[in-house]
Amino acid sequence: MEINNNIPQYQSPYVDQNRSLERIATGLELNKASDNASALSIADNLRTEANGYTQALENTNSAIASVQIADSAISEQSKILDNIKEKLLQASTDTTSQEGREALLQDIQNSLKGFDAIASSTNYNSESLLQASSTNQDATTSQAYQIGTESSNTIDSTSIQSNSVGVGLNDLLTEDGTTFTSQDAREYLSKVDDAIGTLNNYRADLGTTQNQLASTGKNIISQEIQTRAAQAELTAANIAQEVTNFDKSNVLSQVGAYTQSQFNITQQSVLRLLT
Repeated sequence: MEINNNIPQYQSPYVDQNRSLERIATGLELNKASDNASALSIADNLRTEANGYTQALENTNSAIASVQIADSAISEQSKILDNIKEKLLQASTDTTSQEGREALLQDIQNSLKGFDAIASSTNYNSESLLQASSTNQDATTSQAYQIGTESSNTIDSTSIQSNSVGVGLNDLLTEDGTTFTSQDAREYLSKVDDAIGTLNNYRADLGTTQNQLASTGKNIISQEIQTRAAQAELTAANIAQEVTNFDKSNVLSQVGAYTQSQFNITQQSVLRLLT
């Protein structure tokens, strides 16, 4: 003989209670695929996309830092060329003695060495920014900054050769002071003007690149925020609702436990009567 019980009737409150408790603990409505497989798949794709935006923003900030360092270094080089031009103007007049002209040329050449020292030492993350490398005065190669989640989302930098060779002043660096005349100084004035123009062009290109990067960075921030908001909309639990559900399930489970205990007593009484 079998005496049926009603245990299955009271299993549901325990299951619902555990589910609500899990959601309250994690703050997420979707904790496993069985909660909502399709929604979880969409949420996972959104999370991956948002993480991509995070890395793209880091790349953009890194590129901006690199461009700013290069621009600051070239700005210092421009000041050096301004000073060289002043000394050349002084050396180009015949009222300056030959001894004075030699001293001026020495100062100019020392300044140019400092100019080249800036070019060789300016780098970001071990990448030279103003010439090919610390020991190679060739031009840098154009760099591609990855600023998006797609392979095509790049901004290319311009090639730079901001040293005495690149701006056309290497002859001045090797000029012999004993034969340096006022006419020579005047001829170098136009070369220095051209060199200043070259640096200005470099800075203009860097400024354009920096503006592009800054604009892209703002757009990436907006995309990341919207993507994470969409992900949260799918996955975030309604804590107030889950607390209510938990309390309801808790009451039902207590009622079930009491009912089951009463059923057990009744069952034992029936068995005693039957025996």
